[in-house]
Amino acid sequence: MATTLVPAPFPTPVEVVEASSPSGFAATLHDWVVTVDHKRLGIMYVVTGLIFLVIGGIEASLMRLQLAWPGLTLVPAETFNRLFTLHGTTMVFLVGIPIVFGFGNYLVPLMIGARDLAFPRLNAFGFWVLLFGGVLLYFSFIGGDGLYGAGSAPAVGWFAYAPLSERAFTPGNATDYWNLSVLITGFGTIATAINLIATIATMRAPGMTLGRLPMFVWTMLTVSAMTLLILPPLSAAQIMLLLDRFFGAHYFDTQAGGSAIIWQHFFWFFGHPEVYVLMVPGFGFVSEIIPVFSRKVIFGYATLVAATVSIGAVAMSTWAHHMFTVGLGGTLNSFFAASTMLVAVPTGVKIFNWLGTLYGGKLRFRTPLLFCCAFLFQFLCAGLTGIMLSVAPFDWQLSDSYFVVAHFLFVLIGGLVFTIFAALYYWFPKATGRMLSERLGKWHFWLFTVGFNVTFVTMHLPGVLGMPRRIYTYPADRGWDILNLVTTLGVPLQALGVLIFVVNVMYSLRHGEPAGDNPWEAWTLE
Repeated sequence: MATTLVPAPFPTPVEVVEASSPSGFAATLHDWVVTVDHKRLGIMYVVTGLIFLVIGGIEASLMRLQLAWPGLTLVPAETFNRLFTLHGTTMVFLVGIPIVFGFGNYLVPLMIGARDLAFPRLNAFGFWVLLFGGVLLYFSFIGGDGLYGAGSAPAVGWFAYAPLSERAFTPGNATDYWNLSVLITGFGTIATAINLIATIATMRAPGMTLGRLPMFVWTMLTVSAMTLLILPPLSAAQIMLLLDRFFGAHYFDTQAGGSAIIWQHFFWFFGHPEVYVLMVPGFGFVSEIIPVFSRKVIFGYATLVAATVSIGAVAMSTWAHHMFTVGLGGTLNSFFAASTMLVAVPTGVKIFNWLGTLYGGKLRFRTPLLFCCAFLFQFLCAGLTGIMLSVAPFDWQLSDSYFVVAHFLFVLIGGLVFTIFAALYYWFPKATGRMLSERLGKWHFWLFTVGFNVTFVTMHLPGVLGMPRRIYTYPADRGWDILNLVTTLGVPLQALGVLIFVVNVMYSLRHGEPAGDNPWEAWTLE
């Protein structure tokens, strides 16, 4: 009897895709590259920011070692200027922004009961554009001379003041790499800000009114709105600079009727509110973490919300305190001095809210709370030096000195970086299902905190004694040598703390204690 052969059925489209899909590591990499999931993109944002944090930290360490003692030649003068530019640009645009918006990507939909952000593909677009902008900044290293290629990097500072950034003074492509990098990074940030605003406005769970939003969501809503106001003027200024450099326009060429002061207005209209764009989400981290480890609800929720929105509003009118020495006149100087002092009021309200939450609570001094407590003290100190610099005559005396550098870094490291570490320890179990080691976490905290204060408390003193910023060496007879040496000694302590954190993360990803559903016994929706 003949056997009838039945032809095999044609594979379905799904089976064809599954058969041709990569497997193993390639499959995992493919899934992450093409993802539009808000949680994965949030993790990618944060990891990208942490990688750039290490790069920016290495650049800062090289500069600090060069300044440890008079007359050192570890870093040549030109390379020092380039490291200064790369460090500032990296820390502001490629560390702070990706990390805070990464946490926003991950947490905001979970906290408001949404399935994802409003525009998932726009979310992926924002990340990849930002990453490309960051990589573009370092393209200038390729084929360059100097310290590992840094001899060909941009050397105009992270603020690129005109007319220094004009082609007559900085020929070559390095400044163009800087300009395009920041411009493209800004496009990605604007896309993410639009996405967050749309998500918070339209995708809240039933019953999640504005009066019930978690504080972190309020902070992300505030900074997203600020981002839409401050980044377009900077992008416009960068396009003007490109036109100056490539097509002979004269927007910032004072010899042809342009104005270098216009660049400063455009840049600092972005630059100072940007500090609050970075810091206000840090306030949100603290507002979520302190109640959990105090076993109390946040003290004064309504005033915290009002203070957050007030900071965002007042911060838009403070930019020209960076320009007190430009010659704006007494009236404008007085206005911007007053607005700078005024922004300290809602910030002070927040300090009292956090202290009120801690007071009388059943405190559990786990690593996230330790970083929050250090933040409270350090940010208070940074705010006090900020009030000092808001007084125009005082600012005239210390403008472009290391006192200003110390104030700025006390805000961004003592404030932002400490709150980022607190958030990483707090939400790492949510993202990975495993706990970070408390023992290693406390080593990280104490090394980083002691090193930070050794470096940046001491740094104020050479500034008061007249040490200018942006110098690569200095004479031995100015009385700055011992102070700079002590300042530099804090750097290896901070570096060791960060190294312990990296080891903690790598170890805990595989061998960390299982976290469970709610290891901190928190009460927000995520």
